[in-house]
Amino acid sequence: MTRTFAAADIGSNTAHLLVAQTDGELVMRVDNFNEWIPLGEVVARQRKIPKELVAQLIAAVREFRRVAAARQAESLYLFATEGMRAAENHDAVINKITAETGVKIDLISPHREAELSLRGTLLDTRHYGVDLMFEVGGGSAQIGRVIRNTLLETESLALGTGRIIAESGLRNPCPDYALHAAENYIEAALDHGSLGGAARRAVASGGVARGLWRALHPDNEKVLLLEEIEYVVWATCRLPVDRIAVRFGVKSKRAGTLLPGALVYRALMKRFGVREVVVSEFGIREGAILEMAEGKIEAYPL
Repeated sequence: MTRTFAAADIGSNTAHLLVAQTDGELVMRVDNFNEWIPLGEVVARQRKIPKELVAQLIAAVREFRRVAAARQAESLYLFATEGMRAAENHDAVINKITAETGVKIDLISPHREAELSLRGTLLDTRHYGVDLMFEVGGGSAQIGRVIRNTLLETESLALGTGRIIAESGLRNPCPDYALHAAENYIEAALDHGSLGGAARRAVASGGVARGLWRALHPDNEKVLLLEEIEYVVWATCRLPVDRIAVRFGVKSKRAGTLLPGALVYRALMKRFGVREVVVSEFGIREGAILEMAEGKIEAYPL
């Protein structure tokens, strides 16, 4: 028996809704859309979420609730990640959104973010034999050691694309000093990490990885090679955003994240000694849908 649920996350680059049907094992998308709200970069610069972005979030959540109800979802689970976690005013923002929309927000921990991401990625990567997971967003990167499709340990690093842009002045085309600043920032963040050692194969989840995947593999081949990531760095350094969007066939907002995203994935792959990553079409929202079906998540009834 299939059931319909809705899961939405307030991420660091987008607010994103998924309405899906599930039998507890598979997840079939019914509706899937997002609104670009760059919390990661804005919070990295201002330390808080400004009023205009709060208004955008309220409007987005209202629309999520409407769409979920129209698609006859049983319930809506709304959660937030690093962009909200890092904001000094996150308690006030969460209370404001809940008061205006009636929907409660679960501010999840980095470890919980990694758990849900892995649960979703296993829908299409469980047979690849991965022993490492990367989930890079706009505010942070979650890294997890995986054994037999089980998350063993995790850590969260300040390696989101928006944060890197804010910290280094990265832009397109990119001057050498900004590129070097971004590379140095990434290496310093990795040096503060506790996870180390080589891995055989990694799985990548999240919008940044899927943006790179769509840019490089319009044929939907799931495995990205390190050499391909290197090419994205080389090409996007030299092009303005509008040319990047045309060359790689991505939306302009996503085009602006290809360079910082490629820099992070290049550094992660080199640090852990992997030359390829398997990019999952699924992730944190699908993981949430599966847990909703199992009764493990308390959600807003529709």
